[in-house]
Amino acid sequence: MSDDQAVYRQQGFGGRLGLHGRPALLLVDFVNGFADPDRFGGGNITDAIEATVPVLAEARRRGWPVVHTRIVFADDNADANVFTLKVPGLLGLKESDPASAIVDRLAPVAGEWVLRKTVPSAFFGTGLAAWLTQRGVGTLVVAGCTTSGCVRASVVDAMSHGFRPLVLEDCVGDRALAPHRANLFDMAQKNADVMPWAALSRQLET
Repeated sequence: MSDDQAVYRQQGFGGRLGLHGRPALLLVDFVNGFADPDRFGGGNITDAIEATVPVLAEARRRGWPVVHTRIVFADDNADANVFTLKVPGLLGLKESDPASAIVDRLAPVAGEWVLRKTVPSAFFGTGLAAWLTQRGVGTLVVAGCTTSGCVRASVVDAMSHGFRPLVLEDCVGDRALAPHRANLFDMAQKNADVMPWAALSRQLET
């Protein structure tokens, strides 16, 4: 155990949430622009996309609610915000821009919600919490990118709305590995259960 882990454990962090209620799958911003290292990608994002393919297939087989998110700004930038002051390139993600489209490997099917957003969290200013509640969801399984950005923001808000987040550590990615690892550690201590897909798959089978 590292010194950091010992400090958190001694202070009572890192409790387990466990599976509770119906699971749903949230895929955060797995779009072409974040798969492209020349746009917003890099790091281990491509690996996370590939690792999520069997997760999505299993969620569909089990009939889980599935939500895909995209960052989409108005063609005239009328909805530009503080996020775009920090990252001006995000304004290029328009409805018709291929960079804002979900990657083909994880393309939505009928009945899956494609949620458009202009801020990091999938919950802020959207109807996601109500949509999940209407479907009896208790546990929100999360994959996507980036770990330190939109994934983290969505996980914190999921917890704040009373859902139990479960972050699939091999199915989230970031353009840099240091913030990826740091945010996985922090979410595991404060906001979510964090585990690989293989471990969750074993739990589901039992």
